[in-house]
Amino acid sequence: MPNKDAHDASPDMAAKEALQPTAEIAAGGSGPEVIARYLKVLPSQPGVYRMLDAEGSVIYVGKARNLKARVSNYARLGGHTNRIARMIATTAGMEFVSVGTEAEALLLEANLIKRFRPRFNVLMRDDKSFPYILIARDTPAPQIMKHRGARNRKGDYFGPFASAGAVNRTINMLERAFLLRSCSDSVYESRTRPCLLHQIKRCSAPCTGEISLDDYGLLVEEAVRFLRGESQNVRRMYQELMEKASAGLEFERAAKFRDRLAALAHVTADQSINPEGIEEADVFAAAQEGGQSCIEVFFFRTGQNWGNRAYFPKADRSLSVEDVLDSFIAQFYDDKPVPRLILLSHDVPNRELLAEALCIKADRKVEIRVPQRGTKSGMVEHALANAREALGRKLAEGSSQRRLLEALAERFGLATVPRRIEVFDNSHIQGASAVGAMIVAGPDGFVKGQYRKFNIKSETLTPGDDYAMMREVLTRRFRRLALDANGDKEADGPVAEVAAVVSKAVDLVAVAVAPLLPDENADDDALPDRPDLVLIDGGAGQLAVAREVLADLGLHEICLIGIAKGPERDAGREHFHLAGRDRSLMLEPRDPVLYFVQRLRDEAHRFAIGSHRTRRSMAMSASPLDEIVGIGPRRRRALMKHFGSAKAVSRAGVEDLKAVEGISAEMAQRIYDHFHERAG
Repeated sequence: MPNKDAHDASPDMAAKEALQPTAEIAAGGSGPEVIARYLKVLPSQPGVYRMLDAEGSVIYVGKARNLKARVSNYARLGGHTNRIARMIATTAGMEFVSVGTEAEALLLEANLIKRFRPRFNVLMRDDKSFPYILIARDTPAPQIMKHRGARNRKGDYFGPFASAGAVNRTINMLERAFLLRSCSDSVYESRTRPCLLHQIKRCSAPCTGEISLDDYGLLVEEAVRFLRGESQNVRRMYQELMEKASAGLEFERAAKFRDRLAALAHVTADQSINPEGIEEADVFAAAQEGGQSCIEVFFFRTGQNWGNRAYFPKADRSLSVEDVLDSFIAQFYDDKPVPRLILLSHDVPNRELLAEALCIKADRKVEIRVPQRGTKSGMVEHALANAREALGRKLAEGSSQRRLLEALAERFGLATVPRRIEVFDNSHIQGASAVGAMIVAGPDGFVKGQYRKFNIKSETLTPGDDYAMMREVLTRRFRRLALDANGDKEADGPVAEVAAVVSKAVDLVAVAVAPLLPDENADDDALPDRPDLVLIDGGAGQLAVAREVLADLGLHEICLIGIAKGPERDAGREHFHLAGRDRSLMLEPRDPVLYFVQRLRDEAHRFAIGSHRTRRSMAMSASPLDEIVGIGPRRRRALMKHFGSAKAVSRAGVEDLKAVEGISAEMAQRIYDHFHERAG
C-alpha cells in the first residue's frame, strides 16, 4: 500500500538513509562522468533524485518511475537541450529517495522543490497561505473571523479566498445578513453593554444577552448553510419570514428580514461569476509571452467565485507552457487543500499521474479536466483572458521599472545599471525600541521577501545616536556578505576538477562548455545577493558612516548614496550625497527618477516605522513573569487570574504562590526568589 505521508515531514531523513552507502561515489569531478558513477547502485523503482553542485547546493529536483533509467539519460553524451546540458555540467553529486509509487514521487518532488528552490526547476514565487472564513465553535457564542495557517481550531472553515480583502468584504456582508459576532473572546467575555457593531445592526450582541444563545445558534446555522451553497434556500426562508411578519403587522421584525435579504444580495453580487453546476473547483489558466509565464488561479466554492490570484513562476524560457503549468500545480497543492475538480487551460504531460497523486493527498477522488465546450470551457476562457491581461501588465511594469533604473544610473553616473538596490532607515522614539530596516528593489519592483529588520542590540549605544544605529545595522548586514565573498575566492579547486573532466571527450566538452556560452534561456533577471547600490536615508554624516563600514569590510565596489531631506523637509528638494563627491546633487522637481527614489525611501520609512511599532507594542505588553524560567502561557494566566497583576505576584509570599493551580513548591520558591533578588 502506498505511504500517504511520504511527502510530508521526513524527506531529508529518508534521503540521508537512502544515500549514505553511496555518498562517496561522486568524489571529485563534475558532469556526466559523476552521474554515471551512481548507475551501478541505483534501483529500478520509483523515486526522487536531487542534483547538487560543487558547493553542495541543490540545483535540480526530479522524479522518476524508474530511477536507474531516468538517471542514465543524464549520463549519456549529447542530445540534450542547452538548459539540461548546463544542469548536467554543473552537477557534482546526487542524492536519491526511493518511494513506493510514481504518484508518491510526484508529491515528494513538489515538497523538495518548495523547500530547496533549485535554480533549474520551475519555482512558485509566492506560496503564501490563503485566507479562510472560520466560524469558531469553541465558545457558547460562535465567532466569525478571518483565518490563516493550520486548521486546528474547532469550527467550520470556508475557503480558500484569493485575498484577505475578499475575506473581509464577505465577513462584513455576513455580519449584516446574520448578525454574527466578530469580536475576540476576551472582548466578548468582558462586555457589559452592547458595542457599536450592535448599534449599526451588524451584531446581535449575544455578549450582553440581547439575543439568547439558542436564537444566536440559529443565526449561526443559517450562515453556515449559506456558506455551504444553500443561498437560495436561506433567501427563500427570509422572504417567507418577512411576508409572514408583514402580514401579522410586525413591521419592525419584517424590516429586519428585509435588511438581511439586502445584505445577502450584496454577498452574492460581490462574486463576479457564479457558474451553475460548479460547487467546488479550482481553475488554472497559463499564458506565456516575452520569456515569462503567468498562471491565473480562480477559486470556486459552494457555487460561488471566491476570487482569483495571478502567479508569475520562475521558469526557464525554453520550457513550454504545459511544462510550467504541470510543475506549478504539483507545488501549488503541496500545502493547500485539494478541491474535487481542477480545470486547466492546457493539457499537462502528467495529468493522470497528477490526479492520482492528489487523490492520495486528499484521500478522495480528484478530477483534472481540460474542458472543450460548455460552462466549464467558458470558465477557463475567462481565466485565460485574465492571465493574458496580468502578464501584459507585468511586462509593461517591468519595462517601465528597467527604464527608471537606467535613468537612475545615468543621473548619478553609475558604472552599470543597478539590479539590486538596498535602502536603509532607522526608527525609534528617543532611542527606545530602536529598529533598523532594509528594503530591496530590483528590475521587477519591490522584493518584499528580501526585506530585513534589525533590532538594535548594542548596550553601549547612546539612546538616539542615529550614526551608531546605522553603523550597527550596516555592519550586521554586510559582515556576512563579506564572509561569503571571501569564501568564494577560495573555491577554485572544484573548477579545476571540472576542467580536467571536460578534457576527456569532445562530446563532454560540448556539454561542459554550454554554461560558458551566451544562453538566451539563462535567467538574466535573477536577483543577486550583493547590492549594486545602497541608499541611506540621511545626509553626509550617515553616508560617512556607511562608507567607513563598507571600507572596513573590503566592499569598495558597492555604490553609496545618502538622501538628505530638503529645507523644511520638503519633498522634491532632496539633496543626494554621493560617495567620493564633495558637493551634493539635486534632481529636477518633476524628474521621474526623483519620484522613483522618493518611493524607495518612503517604502523603507514605512517598513521601519511598522517594525518599530511592532517592537514597541511587544515591549509594552511584555510581563516580568516572562523572564522566569518555567513560566509559560498557562502558568502565567493562572497567576494573573489568581493575583490580578504581575505587581501583585511580585509581592506574594511563597505560601500564597503555592496556592495557585499548577504552581509547585519549587516553582513558587523560584518565582519568589526572582522578584526578591531583583529587589535586593
